[in-house]
Amino acid sequence: MILNFFALTITITKRENSLEKALHNENAKKIFEENRRKVENYIRLRQY
Repeated sequence: MILNFFALTITITKRENSLEKALHNENAKKIFEENRRKVENYIRLRQY
């Protein structure tokens, strides 16, 4: 089990992200954070 986890970590760290993939991840992260804030605000409004 530990050996499998170690091998998985090595593969993840060796992989390089292309610029396009990095930009896509950044945009996805922004959208995710924005939606999370909207949901939090909606829940906060519904509680009062």
